[in-house]
Amino acid sequence: LAQSFARFGSQVYLVEAAHGIMPNEDRDAADIVEQQMVRDGVKLLCCGKQLQVGKTENGKRLTVGSHGQQYDVTVDEILVGVGRAPNVEGIGLEAAGVDYDKNGIKVNDRLQTTNPKIFAAGDICSRYKFTHAADAMAQIVIQNALFPHPFGLGSASVESLIMPWCTFTEPEIAHVGMYEKDAREKGIEVETYTYKLDEVDRAILDGEGEGFARVHIKKGTDKILGATIVASHAGDMISEFSVAMKAGAGAKTIAATIHPYPTQAEVNKKAVNLWRKAHFTQRIKNLLIKLFTWMRR
Repeated sequence: LAQSFARFGSQVYLVEAAHGIMPNEDRDAADIVEQQMVRDGVKLLCCGKQLQVGKTENGKRLTVGSHGQQYDVTVDEILVGVGRAPNVEGIGLEAAGVDYDKNGIKVNDRLQTTNPKIFAAGDICSRYKFTHAADAMAQIVIQNALFPHPFGLGSASVESLIMPWCTFTEPEIAHVGMYEKDAREKGIEVETYTYKLDEVDRAILDGEGEGFARVHIKKGTDKILGATIVASHAGDMISEFSVAMKAGAGAKTIAATIHPYPTQAEVNKKAVNLWRKAHFTQRIKNLLIKLFTWMRR
C-alpha cells in the first residue's frame, strides 16, 4: 500500500517496528524492494518506537522515534496494518465441541476440529493467510469430509502442502519452501545458489534487471528445499520451483528443462545451473578430457 500510494502521488511515511521491511524475507531480497520504495518517494522510519498520534489544525500529527531521533510529521490519514484476529467469539463453537484459542480454531493435519464431524479451512486455522492457501485447504476438507479414510481418498494432510507466496510490491518477492536459515536450524546441510536478473537478457531488455533467483538444494542430492525470486513477475515465476518440489523433481530436472529465450524465467534455470557447474569437479573434467581424447583416436 505504501508504494502504491507513493506512486499515485501521495507523500507516504512508512513506520516499521523492525530494522527493515519484510523481516521474514532474506535481507538482500527485502533491501531491493526497500530501495525501490525509497526511490518512489516513501519515507521509511524503521525501528519505530514511542509512537504517538495527535490532532492539529492541519491534520493528524504522528510522532515516532527512529534510530535515536524523534520525527514529527503531519498527515491527512493514518493507516494501521497490524494483522487480523480470528473471529471465533460468540458463535457457539463451545456448544459444538470445537476448541479454539486466540490464534483460531484448533485442527489436526486432516483439518478436523476437536469435533471430528466438523472441519475448518482458511485463515481461521492456518498460519498461511493467503487466498490460495484457503483454496488448497478447502480441497483437503472436501476430500477428507466426503471420502473418509479408509473407504475413500480421505487421508489428505495439510502438512503435505507446498505453499508458495508472493508480496506484490515492485519488484515482487516470491518464496516457496525453506529459507537457508530454516534448513540450518533443522540441521540440514544446504547449498544456496543465486543468479542475478541483470545477467538475464529479457530482464535487461525489459529494464527490470534488479532482482535475482535463489535456490536452496540439500547437500549431496539435487533435492530442492526452497527458492526465492525477486523480480517484477516473481509471483508467476516461482511456480516452477513449487511444481518441482511437489512432484519430487530435483535440480537436475530444471537444469534439463528447455526454457524459451528470451524470458525472465530463464533465471530459474541459470540459478540451478550454478549448482550443476559447482558439482562439475576438476576430476570429472579430467576424466572427460581423457575419454574424448581416447574417442578421437
